[in-house]
Amino acid sequence: MPTFAEASDDRSETRGTLAEVGEFGLITRVTHDRVQPAGTLLGPGDDAAVVAAPDGRVVACVDVLVDTVHFRLDWSTPEQVGRKAAAANLADVAAMGAVPTALLVGLACPADTPVATLEGLAEGLWAEAGVAGVGVVGGDVASAATLMVSVTALGSLEGRQPVTRGGARPGDVVALCGRIGWSAAGLAVLSRGFRSPVTVVGAHRVPEPPYAAGPQAAKAGATAMIDVSDGLLADLGHIADASGLVLDVRVPEVPDRLAEVGAALGADPVHWLLTGGEDHALAATFPPDIALPDGWTAIGSARAGEPEVLVEGRPYTGGPAGWDHFTR
Repeated sequence: MPTFAEASDDRSETRGTLAEVGEFGLITRVTHDRVQPAGTLLGPGDDAAVVAAPDGRVVACVDVLVDTVHFRLDWSTPEQVGRKAAAANLADVAAMGAVPTALLVGLACPADTPVATLEGLAEGLWAEAGVAGVGVVGGDVASAATLMVSVTALGSLEGRQPVTRGGARPGDVVALCGRIGWSAAGLAVLSRGFRSPVTVVGAHRVPEPPYAAGPQAAKAGATAMIDVSDGLLADLGHIADASGLVLDVRVPEVPDRLAEVGAALGADPVHWLLTGGEDHALAATFPPDIALPDGWTAIGSARAGEPEVLVEGRPYTGGPAGWDHFTR
């Protein structure tokens, strides 16, 4: 099966569709002259890449983004979609307490997809990879009826133990790093046919995960951690279930901008904060006797009991706790 690593040297100047440029012409365009970080020992150009793993272990995760399900090209540019696809996976690596080391990309699309769209997607992937200090080291291209991009991220624990969802203990502090609710607010704005406020819409188009905060939390002694991709309550629910605890959180303070957008749309911004996904903040639990790392804010506590997530002592009744593809 041809891969990104099997690029030819032919760089046709045609900027038409994928059918006109061809698979290998596209591969050349998205890999040519790209600079890889030192951890990439062998990048595109062979049957597989080689990435350094001094720790002896590799953290790995994958996400699939599908056109009209995870993104819309009338709402986002191809570059923004690429950045979002990379960010979703890089945040998962950070949530394990690991440092990202590489990305692999699988792309499937119709033959009549404009090359400019795919080049923009690649630009976004490389741009977000650069934010995390990694490169795109390989991948695959295939034909499909719908545009889909699958990103696999690799990471290094740098000698530490992984921070899983199941390590929280009674008495731990629940803490958050990164913004929440902004992407959900942006989605609500776009769904109503608007394109502003730009700050809110931009948060939906391109998340800003706090990548460095994951390893930082691991070094500080975090007992459990997760990427907030589906909603704060839903994702904390995974920690509660895996750790066998009750997590009780308080309602976060509503940022002024989200309050303004909520008022304009007749929506409750608290619901965005508690259940909105795709901001890719990090949520973690920490022992109560340690100082939280910079950037982390305490939002609740853990205690013994039947696993559940409470909001200020009560079950949340404002709607679904987060996103689920198959129970919408």
